[in-house]
Amino acid sequence: MIGSIRHKALRDYWTRGRARGLNAEWIGRLRRILAALEAADTPSEANYPGSYFHPLKGDRKGRYAVRLTANLRVTFGWDEDGAADVDIEDYH
Repeated sequence: MIGSIRHKALRDYWTRGRARGLNAEWIGRLRRILAALEAADTPSEANYPGSYFHPLKGDRKGRYAVRLTANLRVTFGWDEDGAADVDIEDYH
């Protein structure tokens, strides 16, 4: 389950169905990623084929990433409610 979404446009898309502020080319991938996070009981359940799921390292340890585009990732933490602080980032 998704407990919280940090990225405002992503939050509006997931809760209200409004894609304003998001690239139209991302919508299909975002729908798959968010649906996987919503259904997941553990972070690794977001690791579907082609997701490029991986845990982050260093000062970002405890967060996970799934590829959105070549440079952008959907990142998230995990707590008792499920995925937390879901965000879209370019951390490269």
